[in-house]
Amino acid sequence: MVHRLAVLNRERCQPKRCGKECYRLCPGVKMGNKTVIFGEDGKPIISEELCSGCGICVKKCSFDSITIINLAEELKSDVVHKYGPNGFRLYRLPILRRGSTVGLVGKNGIGKTTALNILSGNLKPNMGLLDCPPDWDLVIDHFQGTELKDYFEKVYEKKLRVSLKPQAVYQLVRVWKDDALSLLRFFDERRSIDDLIDRLSLKESLHKPVKDLSGGELQRLAIAACASKDADVYFFDEPSSYNDIFQRLSVARVISDLAEQGRSVLLVEHDLTLLDYLSEYIHILYGDPGVYGIVSGITSARAGINALLDGYLPAENVRFREKPVTFDIYALLEDSLQTPNLVEYTDLVKSYPGFRLKVSGGSLKEGEILGVLGGNALGKTTFMKMVAGEEKPDEGEVKCMAKVSYKPQYLTTEFDGDVKSLLDKVPESNINTSLVQSSIINPLGIHKLYDKHVKDLSGGELQKVAVATCLSRDTKVYALDEPSAFIDVEDRIAFAKAVQKFIKAQGKSAVIVDHDVQLIDIVSDSLMIFAGEQGVRGEATSVMMKEDGMNTFLKNLDITYRRDIDTGRPRVNKPSSKLDREQKKKRSYYYISKKENSSI
Repeated sequence: MVHRLAVLNRERCQPKRCGKECYRLCPGVKMGNKTVIFGEDGKPIISEELCSGCGICVKKCSFDSITIINLAEELKSDVVHKYGPNGFRLYRLPILRRGSTVGLVGKNGIGKTTALNILSGNLKPNMGLLDCPPDWDLVIDHFQGTELKDYFEKVYEKKLRVSLKPQAVYQLVRVWKDDALSLLRFFDERRSIDDLIDRLSLKESLHKPVKDLSGGELQRLAIAACASKDADVYFFDEPSSYNDIFQRLSVARVISDLAEQGRSVLLVEHDLTLLDYLSEYIHILYGDPGVYGIVSGITSARAGINALLDGYLPAENVRFREKPVTFDIYALLEDSLQTPNLVEYTDLVKSYPGFRLKVSGGSLKEGEILGVLGGNALGKTTFMKMVAGEEKPDEGEVKCMAKVSYKPQYLTTEFDGDVKSLLDKVPESNINTSLVQSSIINPLGIHKLYDKHVKDLSGGELQKVAVATCLSRDTKVYALDEPSAFIDVEDRIAFAKAVQKFIKAQGKSAVIVDHDVQLIDIVSDSLMIFAGEQGVRGEATSVMMKEDGMNTFLKNLDITYRRDIDTGRPRVNKPSSKLDREQKKKRSYYYISKKENSSI
């Protein structure tokens, strides 16, 4: 027996521009059944009970807006929430652990934020019953015999104090017109804002109107407001966004302290380094983005992240990705690249009012991917612009043997048209070549966005289109500034692998700035490290071998990395753990050897 889902992507569906093939060609309709009818907006409503699952409507839809999925019948009773007829539905919910941080990880559009909103009491689950949504008594009865029964009883009776840091921190601008300090004072129930202001580096932000704060300042302000409330349960939805790695570690320590105080924490995060560093337990959300999401059983953080990378849940015997993600343990043993230089630069100096950047001379070789790490406001983007020719150094010289294709940090949606039209209009584009299609377009799912209007793209979708636009230009050198922003964990790894394949196959080169240390570790051959005083001065090293660069950077962070014995992925050692102390004693902040790691 199967449980059939018929889901309509309402954004893609264009009934005025198609021949209504979903209706005309449906075998059920031809037999006189009401398998497909049309709503008031002219869009189809597909009966899941009458649908035979033939897939004709899926194949014939001109806009790829229909999905028919067959799931195991037993999942039918696990529906927690459904968004309208033929809408997305979520199966099961995460379990909270008192005194622990539980991580929630999965693709964008898979139901993570929905799960948080339900558990925080902001969204009452309808159990898939659209015609007669259940009252709270029925919701509580649905979870009879599980830990969630007691949880929802407390939510309903308002005996559970909840604090939620939402994903969309920019909404603070709409609801708070005063300065940052007044917002913190409003929420401060634990008398903790002085400590949080110091730990989250918010002193310079306090007297600014909230509307004038940067993305990183808004994010840390929202985290401080959430953490300052006196709650039993804390929810943090993507707390790393907009922040550099130093700020992310500060955020991680604030969140970790809440769990150590005996409170429950649920964390949604795409940065695997931060997720691994913070979480004791993991739930994976898998399914089909925009169609359905299933919450896996709870596992330890190590087992959960390894299962995510493997694409297989052993306890549930479910494979949710065809190929596992692997990491090359021996990448660091390779000799430096002996190939021609595509970019050369002397010592560089660039000054602005109140800020000065110094860059040690270096080069970028054919077939090389240079990763750039460092805090915010230290001049990384300025360096990228100098390489791309968009800024001229005050002192020194940059020589590029080819035109540079540059993806900026901040993206715009000014183009008036769909994604396919945008990509087709890229100057000197190779978008339709087989290599670009197989290496970039298909792995990142760009082809699924072709008919979507650029102005309607989500942050993650816009980022992927910008990356594809940059890499589709027919040149030898690519510069990508923060390509992982807003992209989910699986797409980040897919991006890293895709860029590696694309650059190496053609003997090109790339410079990539990002705050996701794991992404930089996967994708880069060499590193540059930026240090200094944020907003005042920046100093960049010359190009370093990756092992040396990572050791330098991780020492500045005061954290150590090891390799996971099963997957080879980099993992952050717990602070002051035996392994952390041993590696610091050896001054080996990066990876210990495979032999040493086998005992982990």
